[in-house]
Amino acid sequence: MPESAGCGIAIDMGASHLRFVLASVEGQILKESRERVHSEAGPRGVIAQIREGIARLIQSKNGLGALRGIAIGVPGGVDPQTGKVVDANNVPGWREEDMGRELEETFRIPVFLDNDANMAAIGEHWRGVARGIENFVFIALGTGIGAGIFVDGRICRGRNGFAGELFRMNLEWPRWTEDFPDTGYLETYVSGLGLAKLGRKVVANGNGDQPSTLADQRDARYIFEALHQGDAGARTLIEQSFVMLGVAVANVVTVLDPELIVFNGGLVKGAPDLLLETVGRVVRKMQPKAPKITLSTLGDKAQIWGALHTLLEPAQQCAIRSAQKCAVT
Repeated sequence: MPESAGCGIAIDMGASHLRFVLASVEGQILKESRERVHSEAGPRGVIAQIREGIARLIQSKNGLGALRGIAIGVPGGVDPQTGKVVDANNVPGWREEDMGRELEETFRIPVFLDNDANMAAIGEHWRGVARGIENFVFIALGTGIGAGIFVDGRICRGRNGFAGELFRMNLEWPRWTEDFPDTGYLETYVSGLGLAKLGRKVVANGNGDQPSTLADQRDARYIFEALHQGDAGARTLIEQSFVMLGVAVANVVTVLDPELIVFNGGLVKGAPDLLLETVGRVVRKMQPKAPKITLSTLGDKAQIWGALHTLLEPAQQCAIRSAQKCAVT
């Protein structure tokens, strides 16, 4: 690659891991690394960890030209007016952190932040199963639950950057006065976080004990292992969770009437066939013209592809920085 070509860095700030990718300006992945996110270190510790990861990639980019930009998918809302990460539900104490500005001051290059589900939806639209589809909903089902919404070929971010944050959806109207934790109603039942907590009460190998680390507290893999081993309690819990997810999806379809629903995330891997069968059955019951429901074809690289596309497309950059004057070329 010629020295003048340049490169960019894409980062997936996941619930339990950070993934760093160095890529060419054509979108070719050149180098990547993965490490556990230090959630217990709080916002300052996680930002420092991201800064160190970027610095390591910069040191390894010999012969790749100038670093043109950094794009990061974050697990929370990003205020389109200020660029601040309003919250990050995997990092206790995160509120209104101006991570983008800090990183720009450190590395002296543009930094673009967007919600992780938005980034993943952009990636799916660029290189995945939603290619060529202008109206679809990408549902990220992992430690938490969120969505990236494409309407008429563009991401819908909303007034405050919170469009698609399904975790707060409430499906039991009599409970509207209750104070749910920051994760909200739906995420209490339909997420790795929710299932991990509920599973400790009903699944034998959950033991009812509280794991010592934050990451372990949010890890629901043991419930799916119990399901595949024939544990009746695990099956009942997972089926109930997927039925509730189906009702939530049916409500989303009522509002948006999308062409496609795409599922991705760590929780999907636990029982993909059961998830598609259960959600599809519920949605078809509630919606006379249900959309196609399928799984992502990009797997855990959807957010990375979305971040890379953001670095390549001025229109995506301008959409993220809606309060700033952008010239789309």
